[in-house]
Amino acid sequence: MWEIRDKNIWITGASSGVGQALVKLLVKRNNFIIVSSRSRTKLLELQMLAPTRIRVLDCDVGNDEDMVRAQRALSELTDQLDLVIACAGTCEYDDGLQLDIASYRRVFDANFFGVVNTLRLALPHLARAMSPAQKPVFAAVGSLSSVVGFPRAEAYGASKAALGYFLDAVRADTSRVALSIVHIRPGFVDTPLTSTNDFSMPFLMSPESAAERILSGLEAGHKQIDFPRRLSLPLRFLGFFRTLWFRFCAPKITRIYKLRFH
Repeated sequence: MWEIRDKNIWITGASSGVGQALVKLLVKRNNFIIVSSRSRTKLLELQMLAPTRIRVLDCDVGNDEDMVRAQRALSELTDQLDLVIACAGTCEYDDGLQLDIASYRRVFDANFFGVVNTLRLALPHLARAMSPAQKPVFAAVGSLSSVVGFPRAEAYGASKAALGYFLDAVRADTSRVALSIVHIRPGFVDTPLTSTNDFSMPFLMSPESAAERILSGLEAGHKQIDFPRRLSLPLRFLGFFRTLWFRFCAPKITRIYKLRFH
């Protein structure tokens, strides 16, 4: 059991949603937390909760040039990290199978390359926290949508599926060193990102509930944290028996009944 207390932590996507909820929980445990997002104003408001224990590193993790600047700024804030939670992400749906390349690039920049950039900056700081008695953690937020192919989610689901493979490969490469790689796959969480969804979201949970599930899983040492179980178990079953998904489920939720070419 690993207690997340008195640690040096970096959380991206911290200005809202699950990232913000995690900060609010972790600051109560006397952790030193570096918060990042594209909204400096919201980060400064969050910092007011504990000005000496929350520090702002405003950056766009999906912007390579921005992350070069952030690398030096991160080193000025701390020399080691015990825990990194990559929460930053975005979602754009592909209505009508338009396959708009710009949209796909934006989603992958935030959801996939943003995590790669975050790990690249964090690795030297995580390495300094490694010891026989301590195993620092790098965790990234994926999605249960990557388990099966959801209509309209070609860009979003693919970016989260790519993230899952990336984390597995990193876990394999670091299997002989003291670093823990954790894949977090939530279902629907009530955040500004999901507030625009125009479809039913089963088992929708609050950011606070999601943050509690994540911290519980991290402290228990889980390498994959899926929740809620009422959603994850059926999806994992359908992911294994994919024929059932495409025969019975997908036709009921797709919005395409005829392909139109422009």
